[in-house]
Amino acid sequence: MALIVHLKTVSELRGRSDRIAKVTFRGQSFYSRVLENCEDVADFDETFRWPVASSIDKNEMLEIQIFNYSKVFSNKLIGTFRMVLQKVAEENRVKVTDTLMDDNNAILKTSLSMEVRYQATDGTMGSWDDGDFLGDEALQEEEKDSQETDGLLPGSRPSTRTPGEKSFRRAGRSVFSAMKLGKTRSHKEEPQKQDEPAVLEMEDLDHLAIRLGDGLDPDSVSLASVTALTSNVSNKRSKPDIKMEPSAGRPMDYQVSITVIEARQLVGLNMDPVVCVEVGDDKKYTSMKESTNCPYYNEYFVFDFHVSPDVMFDKIIKISVIHSKNLLRSGTLVGSFKMDVGTVYSQPEHQFHHKWAILSDPDDISAGLKGYVKCDVAVVGKGDNIKTPHKANETDEDDIEGNLLLPEGVPAERQWARFYVKIYRAEGLPRMNTSLMANVKKAFIGENKDLVDPYVQVFFAGQKGKTSVQKSSYEPLWNEQVVFTDLFPPLCKRMKVQIRDSDKVNDVAIGTHFIDLRKISNDGDKGFLPTLGPAWVNMYGSTRNYTLLDEHQDLNEGLGEGVSFRARLMLGLAVEILDTSNPELTSSTEVQVEQATPVSESCTGRMEEFFLFGAFLEASMIDRKNGDKPITFEVTIGNYGNEVDGISRPQRPRPRKEPGDEEEVDLIQNSSDDEGDEGGDLASVSSTPPMRPQITDRNYFHLPYLERKPCIYIKSWWPDQRRRLYNANIMDHIADKLEEGLNDVQEMIKTEKSYPERRLRGVLEELSCGCHRFLSLSDKDQGHSSRTKLDRERLKSCMRELESMGQQAKSLRAQVKRHTVRDKLRLCQNFLQKLRFLADEPQHSIPDVFIWMMSNNKRIAYARVPSKDLLFSIVEEELGKDCAKVKTLFLKLPGKRGFGSAGWTVQAKLELYLWLGLSKQRKDFLCGLPCGFEEVKAAQGLGLHSFPPISLVYTKKQVFQLRAHMYQARSLFAADSSGLSDPFARVFFINQSQCTEVLNETLCPTWDQMLVFDNLELYGEAHELRDDPPIIVIEIYDQDTMGKADFMGRTFAKPLVKMADEAYCPPRFPPQLEYYQIYRGNATAGDLLAAFELLQIGPSGKADLPPINGPVDMDRGPIMPVPVGIRPVLSKYRVEVLFWGLRDLKRVNLAQVDRPRVDIECAGKGVQSSLIHNYKKNPNFNTLVKWFEVDLPENELLHPPLNIRVVDCRAFGRYTLVGSHAVSSLRRFIYRPPDRSAPNWNTTGEVVVSMEPEVPVKKLETMVKLDATSDAVVKVDVAEEEKEKKKKKKGASDEAEEEEPDESMLDWWSKYFASIDTMKEQLRQHESSGADLEEKEEMDTTEGPKGPMKSKEKSRAAKEEKKKKNQSPGSVQGSEAPEKKKAKIDELKVYPKELESEFDNFEDWLHTFNLLRGKTGDDEDGSTEEERIVGRFKGSLCVYKVPLPEDVAREAGYDPTYGMFQGIPSNDPINVLVRVYVVRATDLHPADINGKADPYIAIKLGKTDIRDKENYISKQLNPIFGKSFDIEASFPMESMLTVAVYDWDLVGTDDLIGETKIDLENRFYSKHRATCGIAQTYSIHGYNIWRDPMKPSQILTRLCKEGKVDGPHFGPHGRVKVANRVFTGPSEIEDENGQKKPTDEHVALSALRHWEDIPRVGCRLVPEHVETRPLLNPDKPGIEQGRLELWVDMFPMDMPAPGTPLDISPRKPKKYELRVIVWNTDEVVLEDDDFFTGEKSSDIFVRGWLKGQQEDKQDTDVHYHSLTGEGNFNWRYLFPFDYLAAEEKIVMSKKESMFSWDETEYKIPARLTLQIWDADHFSADDFLGAIELDLNRFPRGAKTAKQCTMEMATGEVDVPLVSIFKQKRVKGWWPLLARNENDEFELTGKVEAELHLLTAEEAEKNPVGLARNEPDPLEKPNRPDTSFIWFLNPLKSARYFLWHTYRWLLLKLLLLLLLLLLFALFLYSLPGYLAKKILGA
Repeated sequence: MALIVHLKTVSELRGRSDRIAKVTFRGQSFYSRVLENCEDVADFDETFRWPVASSIDKNEMLEIQIFNYSKVFSNKLIGTFRMVLQKVAEENRVKVTDTLMDDNNAILKTSLSMEVRYQATDGTMGSWDDGDFLGDEALQEEEKDSQETDGLLPGSRPSTRTPGEKSFRRAGRSVFSAMKLGKTRSHKEEPQKQDEPAVLEMEDLDHLAIRLGDGLDPDSVSLASVTALTSNVSNKRSKPDIKMEPSAGRPMDYQVSITVIEARQLVGLNMDPVVCVEVGDDKKYTSMKESTNCPYYNEYFVFDFHVSPDVMFDKIIKISVIHSKNLLRSGTLVGSFKMDVGTVYSQPEHQFHHKWAILSDPDDISAGLKGYVKCDVAVVGKGDNIKTPHKANETDEDDIEGNLLLPEGVPAERQWARFYVKIYRAEGLPRMNTSLMANVKKAFIGENKDLVDPYVQVFFAGQKGKTSVQKSSYEPLWNEQVVFTDLFPPLCKRMKVQIRDSDKVNDVAIGTHFIDLRKISNDGDKGFLPTLGPAWVNMYGSTRNYTLLDEHQDLNEGLGEGVSFRARLMLGLAVEILDTSNPELTSSTEVQVEQATPVSESCTGRMEEFFLFGAFLEASMIDRKNGDKPITFEVTIGNYGNEVDGISRPQRPRPRKEPGDEEEVDLIQNSSDDEGDEGGDLASVSSTPPMRPQITDRNYFHLPYLERKPCIYIKSWWPDQRRRLYNANIMDHIADKLEEGLNDVQEMIKTEKSYPERRLRGVLEELSCGCHRFLSLSDKDQGHSSRTKLDRERLKSCMRELESMGQQAKSLRAQVKRHTVRDKLRLCQNFLQKLRFLADEPQHSIPDVFIWMMSNNKRIAYARVPSKDLLFSIVEEELGKDCAKVKTLFLKLPGKRGFGSAGWTVQAKLELYLWLGLSKQRKDFLCGLPCGFEEVKAAQGLGLHSFPPISLVYTKKQVFQLRAHMYQARSLFAADSSGLSDPFARVFFINQSQCTEVLNETLCPTWDQMLVFDNLELYGEAHELRDDPPIIVIEIYDQDTMGKADFMGRTFAKPLVKMADEAYCPPRFPPQLEYYQIYRGNATAGDLLAAFELLQIGPSGKADLPPINGPVDMDRGPIMPVPVGIRPVLSKYRVEVLFWGLRDLKRVNLAQVDRPRVDIECAGKGVQSSLIHNYKKNPNFNTLVKWFEVDLPENELLHPPLNIRVVDCRAFGRYTLVGSHAVSSLRRFIYRPPDRSAPNWNTTGEVVVSMEPEVPVKKLETMVKLDATSDAVVKVDVAEEEKEKKKKKKGASDEAEEEEPDESMLDWWSKYFASIDTMKEQLRQHESSGADLEEKEEMDTTEGPKGPMKSKEKSRAAKEEKKKKNQSPGSVQGSEAPEKKKAKIDELKVYPKELESEFDNFEDWLHTFNLLRGKTGDDEDGSTEEERIVGRFKGSLCVYKVPLPEDVAREAGYDPTYGMFQGIPSNDPINVLVRVYVVRATDLHPADINGKADPYIAIKLGKTDIRDKENYISKQLNPIFGKSFDIEASFPMESMLTVAVYDWDLVGTDDLIGETKIDLENRFYSKHRATCGIAQTYSIHGYNIWRDPMKPSQILTRLCKEGKVDGPHFGPHGRVKVANRVFTGPSEIEDENGQKKPTDEHVALSALRHWEDIPRVGCRLVPEHVETRPLLNPDKPGIEQGRLELWVDMFPMDMPAPGTPLDISPRKPKKYELRVIVWNTDEVVLEDDDFFTGEKSSDIFVRGWLKGQQEDKQDTDVHYHSLTGEGNFNWRYLFPFDYLAAEEKIVMSKKESMFSWDETEYKIPARLTLQIWDADHFSADDFLGAIELDLNRFPRGAKTAKQCTMEMATGEVDVPLVSIFKQKRVKGWWPLLARNENDEFELTGKVEAELHLLTAEEAEKNPVGLARNEPDPLEKPNRPDTSFIWFLNPLKSARYFLWHTYRWLLLKLLLLLLLLLLFALFLYSLPGYLAKKILGA
């Protein structure tokens, strides 16, 4: 369905102007072309077409607006015409002439005439109008038989392909073939052959639109496209892919560095933890820390790998904590954490910094979290520079939950989940015949088994599981599931599924598939868990023929691009989140394999018969190695079509006999299978007939197809899952359009074409339309039975994504302004990535198509085409991008053979036409071929119209002449050892090739040559060739005297075609020169500037062609130069060259360079420098400036490169080339006269710049925004400020106030640390303010009083200002009073990078050009640019049009010998004192086995080599050096300073860790004055003493003199005037004794700090600073080995000598003694049961230590038998320690082990640990509870035991924090905690303690005894009598324990006993008495 509007004319317009029309329907607008200078009638005559997916409603509107067009301003609306489409919907064709309305709906005179047509396909519109076709035909309305409609999309009605501009032509052979409309036409009436292609009347209009839009659909010819030049999007050809080499499988260098800092909250009592770090199979361990749950390690591990990226990113990083591991036992696992390397690599900066990893126990998933490990993880690839976030003292409180080691968007609480990978069955396995026995068996018994024993192995998150082995089966059935248990979401992106062949010797992979979890799940709020299938996935790998040693085995492992189909596997994946509280759950995470429920055959879709057709139109550029034998091409899809080694094949959904043996299988495969297809048998023909190649030229052959083009066709059966591919295709189409548009915009910005923002708006418009189109198309086929859950969910999420993307694109479009184009472009790149990601379908359907070139039955080279690109659909957007198009394919070598230079030579170039679709849709499979052919069919297919041809014979051919205008190339690849090349270009077109001449020794050849190819025969219709000429391949070679030419790169071009009936005149002719990017493998290797035109030779022969006039250049032989209209217009330029000197020249052919000279050449002209007579003595030139004149193109983009070559003049007039450099773009050297109207040139009137009185060392209370553009004079009254301070002090009296620092306490380090805090603060602010910067920028540029200023400078100025008043208390606008006042310390600038990068390499007037020599390395040689550098040329260039503007020459002091280089210092040798201050190094790469290094500094400058070996720092990766080195050097001989860090070794040589090189000369001569940084304030004593021998006023005077600036004029009251700027500042200075003296230095300094504001000469001066330089090691190129912080001062020796160097030696730690008295404990949990009485009691003692000194732990005595939890101790601990106040760390030195050579210094946070224990005599003591107090900030103790609560320690209540270093003495009660079984903290006791801190001197004066000893003994505690040991005093224990408790019981028992005794006696004596009584005795 489509709506077509034909806009004819608009008449009665007023005035004369450019007109343009905009036609809008359903929110999508098209623009017409611009009609220039038209008067009252605008004759548009243009057609617009909207593909319509749903029927047109009667109320819909069509709107047409007519504008006056303006290039510069927005278009002005003339009038609007709106029309309701009711009549169109009813009658399908309406002609209208009507008037326009203006904005107010008033009727204008202007009228418009147009025609509207609506095509619907279901016949509801009545019959087609005859006018719709050219040929008038009878159309039958009969419906197709059911089978046909079945093939169309099931919808309400069969829908037509929505044709864009191309669809009319696509109709191809038949006249707008009615098949597309879902109608049939009887074949008898009209044999298809004789049809002429249908050309509707719209055609010509389309052409017009195409020509304007340069080949865009009229749909997308938005205004932008008309103004932009876009590459030709053809309609019958696909774009060729220019990059040749597969980059995937090549190994690269990677480094994984992991720092384990500390662990916290480890679960378990009193453990000895070790952290194990595993990456892949490598393991490393930290040292063991004893008896602690929060060990501090700070250990650094590095793992180096050399593997391919795929393997690297799948490796698992595992961090686990092990408890009590030693030599004999492996220890028990506490918990582990794992993630894959890819997750880390995809983080910003490829790293996690200071993040906490959550540990969990894989064997017990119900247990919850087992602790945290704090670590840094970074992954560096070659060439990545990792910027370590700046490390300063880590005082920030560790917020664990806020800094978890998890990527963005992963929840902190991850849950356990089960991943079920269901493996159902596989098909089409190759034969893996390892056993010879199988063949022997077969020979004897005739038994034939499938020769493969497959099983499936699944790898996920470091674990693997495998299914059972199915013996001897090409079609194994498993129905098993592999179950993984892991945390969800998992931190591993990919799951690897591999089919392997089980074998007795070793198992081999058959094929590998990766499941990317990000593609099968969605983590959004409407997202879904990972799910997949059941679906087939295809596996690709090496070729299927089995060899014992398969050289391409890697391909089967999933490395690199598979070159052949291996098998397909049906699998599914489901994830179930576990409820860990469920008791039935198995808690282990072992991989399990269990049976899975089988699924029905049809679940993956109904089997359909697909038909693949291909026609080979051309085969050329066949490598000469394959030129001698006949060649055939084979096309395969899956195993179909593979005749050589397809053997096993997927099952067919047809009942068929089981084949008895192989031969029969083969027969079946190639037979027709008795399947009638429209009356004829259709066997597959999958390969072309063999043919002998013919010679094209020395390197390449071609196959002489001429007019007979061979065809192939294959039938295959696959599940019908086209919808998946269709949706992917729609998204791909949107993405391709977007990518092309963005490339255009980038090109426009690069070439500075006008209005890139318009083009970008057009691109965004297209994007939003495309997204809406997707929403309407993708939702078809909903009820499909075989749609999996993933299909449904992905569709939903794609629709959501595209809907939001469409809206974003719309809103972005409105925001695109000229100055925001670049930012918005970046946002669009994100859209592009997202689209590409969404378009990648994880569930495959049809396998890819492979095209193999075979010679002698061997497979030689291949190309692989994704099947979705070939898939046919009747809806335009769903059509594959190469379907029914001619595609240019370059065949490449398989596997590893395709790497490197072998892979760059084209094996063959094919022009191949392909079509893939359902067999029943195949009526149209020839529609896209170039017209004018006859079909040749196989014998059985004769007379059957739908039977595919076996070849095509072209009856039409056109003759052309091609003119290739090869002008020049630049930045080519250096192919010779001299570092240059001898390039020539070879141009291929069809089967002809020609070469340009060879130009010797250049990387920037200007050939200026026209190549003419005559009598080119092209087959097909003339008009098609006009729009779709074949492509031209241009290859650049390096001519070698010996051997064959080396390949240097390749590019493609489309010629501009002129038909015989067209005139050779503008706008199309003559063609413009264009730049074509040259590729070599995947890398770019230069540009070619050329133009190509293809001219049809008409009936009258060549006479009609434009004459080839212009002189044949006789000097160069019969070479025709590029003709005049095409070659660029030249004008005269002068190039001035400043020759300064040569540096670091290496030897040439083992001889040293002695007398070098520099030759400069540009466009054939040039100049030579003077000769350096003795390079060793003075490598500078004595003549500084020379010039030459040259003709250069007016267009700066076409400027040729300028070549710099250095030659060494040897004896006897011989020259040797040392090295060369090509300046590819002269633009940065073109002189542009300064804009004198610019604001900073106004030299009239004074501008006052005021500085605050910064000397009284106070911070400002008020924040004054001093932008560099504001001229406000700001004065602050210091007295008021003082009052403020006092008020504040009163207000905050209860807070611990930080007093002003004492001058004498401050040293350089105070300044340094304050500056680092400032830097961190700035980075934080910078990050937070990044978001609202854009709006601000827009405001700023308009508001600044001095007009717009470069935003870069502005941000610089703002930075400086921010630095100055950084963190002033109360400055945060109106914020509450700051918590902690920051003392005012003078600061310096800490640059987190090299100084060079901040100041543009100090190339303000002196540039450095690297001289290169030797071949450019290819990746595998690993030779980098660095290794080719043989020296450096220092100098500069200035290019300007002759004559020079007058005003330059008239300037004061103009010296004509220096031309443009005025005021340049002399380059005579000069002696300089270089002072290098090395502060510290961070993150050094460990050099010793123990994961540490013993670093020391080595400095080299010229002949001076200082090695500070004695002062190495033992076992440190973050050493603080704090040293300065003085070196005397003489420039220019010694100007490259190398600062290296070496690792000291006891035996053997010391290893280089890394080094950094600094070019001192550029710094010394730079106008930024990098000799000695300018401090923030001027002081003459103290820590901030002025370092420079010149005072600020002297520096200022000198700068003014050198820059010829008027000034400085010092006035009274601290004013100075320089040019027209006035600076004010304080005018007094204090000396050591506090005396004030008047001085001008402060104002002079303020002028220097704002030197960039001075007109004409102003530039930023280097401030006092510390720079951070990366350390690199030549053995590990590109990977940073650590960083070094340093700065360099330079003082010329002829000036006054500087003072002594600053003392920056590291602070010595101060000795302290901490005295802890444990007084009492209370409420301690009672652990023991009494032996006799069962009563609860505890034998309490308290243990304490300072962190890091566990071995010096101290215990109190034991308080036995505490029945109440109370314990009395009065026990004193003494802890002496060394403390660094600045870093808040304890410094301790100890030997790491008994074998260590020396002590290692550790820095550890100052933390005191107190623990309570229960003493046991026979078993180990029981741990009861602990508290750790950070001595810098710990909760103040409670006054009484009652007030002491658990929350004090957990931080849940706000307790005032105290620091022992300030309070000195603290006493109170603290809670002791332990974790219970549920991992929660509980209170297990309270301790009353007193902490007293003394310095070592105080402690000596006032000694005390340990425990309760002398001196100053503590009294014995008053313990209850029960406190003793029972088995030493048994009686006492009886007395206490029995009598005390049970005395009444005992008394009662005694009484009872007495009574019993009496009773017993009574019984005893009773008989006697009775007897007596009876006897009466």
